[in-house]
Amino acid sequence: MHSLPAFPASCSPEGKPRLRCAAGAAAAATRNFLLALAVALGGESGIHALAGDTDGVDGTEDNAGAVVTPDSLARAAARNLDAKRMLADNDGYSFFSGLGDLVVTGPTLTNVNDFRAVLIT
Repeated sequence: MHSLPAFPASCSPEGKPRLRCAAGAAAAATRNFLLALAVALGGESGIHALAGDTDGVDGTEDNAGAVVTPDSLARAAARNLDAKRMLADNDGYSFFSGLGDLVVTGPTLTNVNDFRAVLIT
């Protein structure tokens, strides 16, 4: 029998997420994983997430990844960013860039693995 962890709790899944891209879309699995998570959570309070590529580059863009906070969708709506449409278009970059929530480290010259963490408080 398994019991739920006492809160706060965190999880850190390993490996690279797979991404099915819309025609002509650039693949950036880390940002799109986070955008899908934000949409699925629907602004649930107390859940934060961070994901990034350890080499400092997610796909072909200038960032390692992004962060999701409980108010990500509300801030996006206030900026006329349509999270569901942007997810369908594989456009996590514009979504998180528009929020100022990209993680930019610069190239690290090391690629250990993708990093993802979800904190539940």
